[in-house]
Parts: sequence; C-alpha cells; structure tokens
Amino acid sequence: MAKKINRREFIKAGTLAGLGVIAGCSIRNRFDLIIRNGLVIDGSSPAIYPADVGIRRDKIVAIGDLSGAGADHLIDAANQIVCPGFIDIHTHTDTELLANPRGESKIHQGVTSEISGNCGSSPFPLNEDDSRALHERLKERYGISIKWQTAAEFLTAIEMAQPALNYATFTGHGDLRAFVVGKNDVQPTPAQLEEMKRVLAATMAEGSLGLSTGLEYAPGSYAKTAELIELCKVVAANDGVYATHMRNEDDTVEEAIEEALEISRQSGVTLEISHLKACNQSNWHKVDHMLAMIENAHAQGLPVHADRYPYNAWGTGLSSFLPLWSRQGETDDILERLRNKDDLKKIKSYTESRGRRIGGWERVVISNCHNEENIIYEGKSIRECTEMTGKEPFEFIRDLLIDESNRVSVIGFAMDESNLKKVLASPLVMIGSDGSAVAPYGKLGEGKPHPRFYGTFPRVLGKYARDEKVFDLITAVKKMTTMPADKLNLKQRGYLQKNYFADIVVFNPGTVIDNATFSDPHQYPTGIEYVIVNGEISINKGEHIGASRGKVIRHHC
Repeated sequence: MAKKINRREFIKAGTLAGLGVIAGCSIRNRFDLIIRNGLVIDGSSPAIYPADVGIRRDKIVAIGDLSGAGADHLIDAANQIVCPGFIDIHTHTDTELLANPRGESKIHQGVTSEISGNCGSSPFPLNEDDSRALHERLKERYGISIKWQTAAEFLTAIEMAQPALNYATFTGHGDLRAFVVGKNDVQPTPAQLEEMKRVLAATMAEGSLGLSTGLEYAPGSYAKTAELIELCKVVAANDGVYATHMRNEDDTVEEAIEEALEISRQSGVTLEISHLKACNQSNWHKVDHMLAMIENAHAQGLPVHADRYPYNAWGTGLSSFLPLWSRQGETDDILERLRNKDDLKKIKSYTESRGRRIGGWERVVISNCHNEENIIYEGKSIRECTEMTGKEPFEFIRDLLIDESNRVSVIGFAMDESNLKKVLASPLVMIGSDGSAVAPYGKLGEGKPHPRFYGTFPRVLGKYARDEKVFDLITAVKKMTTMPADKLNLKQRGYLQKNYFADIVVFNPGTVIDNATFSDPHQYPTGIEYVIVNGEISINKGEHIGASRGKVIRHHC
C-alpha cells in the first residue's frame, strides 16, 4: 500500500487549502452527507490521507477535518478507503438496465459509471426492421415494451428507467455498418461511406463517446483499414475516442495492434485497445512485444491506452468458432449454412482448428443457453457435453447453435497468469470488466456468466493489489477512476475533489475480494461497504437500498 500520512501531517502540510477544503470547527454549514474518519485516495494525491468528505446534493463540497460539522446522514469510514467511484471503461450493459435498473452486479463492485457500446455493438442506430425485432425480443424476454432507433432515443429510454449508476456509450461500428451497408461481406460505396460518417457524427451529437469496433465479429470484420480511418477522422473531429476489439487476439495479434496504431496515426483519434491479451499458448510469448509496441507508440506521442479484466478466460458467443464468411447476414442465413451440406465441411474444418488452437474442447465452457432443455449444458465444457450426448464436438456445436438460434455464450480458458499481471501492471492499462450489469435473481440471473460480471474491481483491489502486490492501492484505484475519466473526458468525475460529482466508494482494504467463480458466478463481492452515486447512498453496509440517482453521461456534457 502507498504511504499514509496522518491527519495532523496532512493539515500541517497545507494541502487542505489546495484541495479547496474547509477545515476544523469553523464549519457551520450543514451537509447532506458526511463520510467521517476515512482514508482518502483522491485520484491526484500520491498519498493516502485521513480526511472527512462533505456532500451537498450531488457534489463534493468539502474534504478535510469536518468534526465540527453536522449532516443529515453520517457514514463512519474508520480504517476504510474512501475513493472516487469506479468507472468501468469496457462494458456491454445496455438493455439490461431497462430490465433491471438497479445495476446489481456492477454497483455492488463499486462501479458508479458504466461505459458501454463496446466491441462494435450498440443498440443503435437501428433501421425499422431491426428496431421492431429488438422490441419484440425485449417484450418476450423481459416483458418491457420500449422502442427506439437512434442514440438519442435509446439514451432517453435509459434515463426514464432511472438506473442506479451512471451510463455512457460508444457507437458500435458493427451496428453502424449494418444500418448503412448491411450485414454481408461487401465494401461500402463512396456514398455509403459518407452516410456512415454522417450517421456517426449524428450519434456523437446525440451523446455517443465515439466509435467502437469488433473486428473479430461480423459485420464489423468486413471493414478494411481505410474505412476505419475515415470513420475515426469523424471521431477525432468531435473529440471522441476509438475503442477497438482488434482484428485478432491470438496468431496475428501483433499485426492487429499495428493496424490499431496506424488508424490512430492516420486519423488523429485517441485510441483505446480493448481487453488486451494474447490468446492460446502458442502466442503467450508475444505479450512483452505487444506492450512494448503500445508503450513506444505512446512515448512517441500517440494517444493510445488499453484495458483488461483480471481473469485468464475470455467470454463471447459460441458462433465465434464459425468462420467469418459463414456469419454473414441475418440469423436465418447463418443457421441455413449450418444445415447446408455443401458449407458444413468448410465450417467444420475451421471450427475444429479453433478447438485445437485453444488447447482442446475442455477449455471451452458453455455459459448461457436460452432453451430450457439446454440449460443442463451451462457450466460444462464442450468436451463434457460431447460425453453427455455422444456427439462429436462439431456436431454438438452445430446442433446447439441451430437449436438456440445462434444465442449461446461460452467462456474460453486461453490466457496465461504471468502475462495477465504484466498487462495489468502496464501504466497504460486500465481496468474494464467486459461484462454486463446482471443480477442473481430474475431473468438477469439466468446462466453462468463470466465471473468478471460480479468480481472485476474487488478482484483487482484484493488479489492483485493487496495480496500479490502487482501494484499499490493508489495505482489500482487510479486505473479504475482517474485514468478512464481523463481518457473519456468525463467532466467532474473520476476524482474525489471539491465541486466534483459525489460518485464515491468506501471499501475495506483488508477484506475486499471477489467471490464470483466460474462455476458459481452470481455472487457479490466482500468488502465494498458503501457506494454513493451523485450524492445518494446506493450501497449501504454492503446492501443495495434501491437508490436510482444514476445519470446518462453524454459526450461534451
């Protein structure tokens, strides 16, 4: 843990005035909330220092010795860390907040701001047909009847749901491309490219933070580098961010990093590389060079950073084990190829090669199915499923995808622990869960999601900062707060300072830890004692008390 200084030393050093603090018994004004006796990590000081925090309405108004002040509500944070609320820079939360605005799995971790629309996927822009299809799915699955097409309409729907945490989103390139070009492997005409640029600029004017890509997924994968450079010029012109799930994260990961860096160089856009990793044992040796590529580019002035979750397994759709050409078009098109004997031989060859590359089908686990008869496969590896069914791996995968209409989630154990620590330790890497806001009950409690949905931030604080000392506690908090706030230009968030929004976490540094596991993921962490969002207590002594003070954070607002 970083150096601590006591209250007397802190006041004597004169730091209080620099922080805009009102000290001692001279305080006569009453606060809505005071957090007393905590150990503060404010995001800018190199030390952990003892101080009280005073809040009025949704803002921090005082930091220091507030022992002479009164408040409507008091939190005793003795021996606990008080820090800015965590900003999850890489999430996939969207319609989940419409189904359950409490944001359970995230706010219990101390996350106060969700940054979504990643990996090329956002619930906008939508044409009329896709909007209708999504509306029908939401009504069937969650019983909610909300319809939208644009970014503005979607963000308004989130606001009306009154979520427990703040929400911001990128524009997904895959959905942008589908909206203008379609879902097949074709290149945009000059007119279509101009239309994509126009629509992207419109989504940013409506609040999007920038553009995300999922270059391993259809239809985003069909884009060439030149298309991405042109789109990123629009993002740069609007002071946004380009977040990329790169074209490859295993055999050609270094080439993928170079493409991402070149897009930033050519467009001038600030770059965020999503969930940085080298998958499959044959590629583990590449991590040192990957980090050097990014750090050298940053040292040369390129605005590049990355994020990572603290686990050695990825999570995605089972359809990622199909070749890209077979994932074109609508769901029915994909399923028809899986039924077509002429296509099956080529698909099977690719799928089996992917199984070999990851190290065997025992490394791929089914995490979520929708049909009741297939829930027995959740939590089991594909190898185990083949033993249950008597089918060969490809036969099982094919049949399950058809039966589930291509809605199967999997977890793949493909990364190395020592590499994970190297990536987390990089000064350019932030913490992002790559998960969604779910809950241990209701529709959002189904399946066995990746434990990162529930455990990312406490796991970094407990396992990697406190126990394994990959970095100190101040550095860990910085990677979750100030770094993403600065990267995304989130105004008055990410720091514990006067006149900033009162997004605050109080946690026990000795006990904080994740409890979610791959076999039993729906478990809240230990040690996150209080979470405050825009001045209101949401987590009180580890319990969600139903507050709904989250705000939609729009670009430039």
